Amino acid sequence: MRTGFFLIVILLVLGGCGTQAPIVEDLDGEVISMKLTSPAFEEGGEIPSLYTCDGEDINPELNWAEVPKGTKSFALIVDDPDASAGTWVHWILVDIPASVRSIQQDRIVGKEIRNSFGRESFGGPCPPSGVHRYYFKLYALDVETLKGVNPKNVNSMIEEHKIGEAVLMGKYKRS
Repeated sequence: MRTGFFLIVILLVLGGCGTQAPIVEDLDGEVISMKLTSPAFEEGGEIPSLYTCDGEDINPELNWAEVPKGTKSFALIVDDPDASAGTWVHWILVDIPASVRSIQQDRIVGKEIRNSFGRESFGGPCPPSGVHRYYFKLYALDVETLKGVNPKNVNSMIEEHKIGEAVLMGKYKRS
């Protein structure tokens, strides 16, 4: 029976049921994890230097699908847990409209929050030494806006309103 359900989902996706990706659930009504991808790099792959401090320091294109029912907005956090001073936050976007399914290269959607660089913009990978991992974490939220959000409370506010999430990890090492 599950095979039939997934066949229907695949047919809907391939059949082009509009510009918005469908909401996908399993037979028990549980949401299947969202998918987050980038044409710039694969999961666990190397982030091209274009998107780093060694290149143009712009954000890569990101795409997502399989969004949970009840999603009213998205939030995105990009961080580096390998930084010597603790997790370094490279980008925070909140209030991304629920209808959005991608962020184009060198573009923003939603509202940017101050990152660890002290600015409200994307700060690309720039590790001082060695290979670092960069996690692009997308959250589906049950509110349209995170009122009163700031760098100190963004994680707790996301946790309070999170109904789904997806993660894409890329690596970077400076030459």
